Amino acid sequence: MRKLAVIFPGIGYTADKPLLHYSRRIAADRGYEVLVVNYGGFPPKIKGDRKRMEESFEIAMWKAAEILSGTDLTSYDDILFIGKSIGTIVAAKIASGSPASDRIRLVLYTPLEDTFAFSFGEAIAFTGADDPWVGKEKSRIPGICKERGIPCHLFAEANHSLESGDLFRDLETLCRVMKETEKFIG
Repeated sequence: MRKLAVIFPGIGYTADKPLLHYSRRIAADRGYEVLVVNYGGFPPKIKGDRKRMEESFEIAMWKAAEILSGTDLTSYDDILFIGKSIGTIVAAKIASGSPASDRIRLVLYTPLEDTFAFSFGEAIAFTGADDPWVGKEKSRIPGICKERGIPCHLFAEANHSLESGDLFRDLETLCRVMKETEKFIG
């Protein structure tokens, strides 16, 4: 059985940061080939600027398409797309248009609302109640997930990196996220 995990980082949240580093290790330990989409060259001051956000999305999509161009997703039996922030939008768009969409499962770390503009299959989401990228307590992410039947783990006092500023609380959160990620990966 061929298995592939593709990592879609955020704008400033690289694949070496905790959420993506440990989920990548879990996938590798479960026998997944791991492919990391690295991108950069984003415009400055993106938060709150729709035009710059769309430009960043286009940059990330172009780089993801370039990196995935030599990969035949239909040759894999099980595919994980693990995304963080803008990477969740890129992962969702690629999953929705892929001929292997029925085999793609998504792990969505701090997804943005635009992620849910696309149709995709099985997924799990993790979001912070104090995430300024999705409106803090006014976040619609848990409600959107509920409507779509996607398990959504909401962490109180957690920001866009699922951190609160309290080291031990953050480590506890990271551990909980990785346990749920591991269960989802199987």
